[in-house]
Amino acid sequence: MCIELATVRLDIWLDVACLYKTRSEAQKACRGGKIDVNGQAAKPNRLLRPGDEIVIGRPYGRKQRVVVKRAADRHVAKAEARELYEDLTPPPTPEEVELRRAERAYRAAVTPPRAPDKRQRRALRRLKEGTD
Repeated sequence: MCIELATVRLDIWLDVACLYKTRSEAQKACRGGKIDVNGQAAKPNRLLRPGDEIVIGRPYGRKQRVVVKRAADRHVAKAEARELYEDLTPPPTPEEVELRRAERAYRAAVTPPRAPDKRQRRALRRLKEGTD
């Protein structure tokens, strides 16, 4: 278990709470204006306290709302990381779910096919030549 702190940097807390994969991703999100703390745009070095409300801009216009329950600056198990905050984000509506599904299907259709890797090229060559 981690030591209880009074304050912790926003970028560190976002990483420790597993809301971003890395601290640098959390910093980029802060600098990009995707994170608000208590209704104000936040920089990565903003100090968080328990009770602060964070709004995170996610893809497709979705907003994730969390309230800080505990401050921590050391990585913990993912189950413990979820206890650092309370997620107040409402579940997606059926329209939002369908919109995301349609967006994924569109991106899959538009994305150009990748070139075969080394193993696939060998298999294709064997098929063409008819040798094993």
